[in-house]
Amino acid sequence: MSRAGLWAKTIAGGLLMVIGGPALVEYIRPSDEELRKRYNPDLQKRSAEQGERRAQEFDDYVTKLKEWSKSDKSIWYAAQEELDAKRAALEAKRTQEKEQTRTQREEMRKEMLGEK
Repeated sequence: MSRAGLWAKTIAGGLLMVIGGPALVEYIRPSDEELRKRYNPDLQKRSAEQGERRAQEFDDYVTKLKEWSKSDKSIWYAAQEELDAKRAALEAKRTQEKEQTRTQREEMRKEMLGEK
C-alpha cells in the first residue's frame, strides 16, 4: 500500500471519529422532553412545581453575580462580605429576640410577684 493511501485512511478514520462520534451521541441521546415523559407522574409533578422556583433562584443568583462583579473586589470576596453581613444581621436579630424574651419573662415575673 502506498504512503498516500495510508495517510488517506488515517485522515478518514480520524474524521470519522471526530465528526461521527459526537454525531452518534447526539442522535442516540434522548431529548429533555423525552426524559420527562419517562418520569413517573409524581416526579413529573414535583419537577413542574420546582422548575419555576429554581428558575427564579438562578435569576436571583445571576443578578447577585452582576452586582458583585461591579465591585472593585473579587467576586468571591464580595460574596463572602455579603454572606458575613447576612450572618451578622441574623445574629443581631436573634440577640434582639432573646432580649425581648428575657424582658417579657422579667415583666411576667414582676407581675407574678406583685400579685402575691
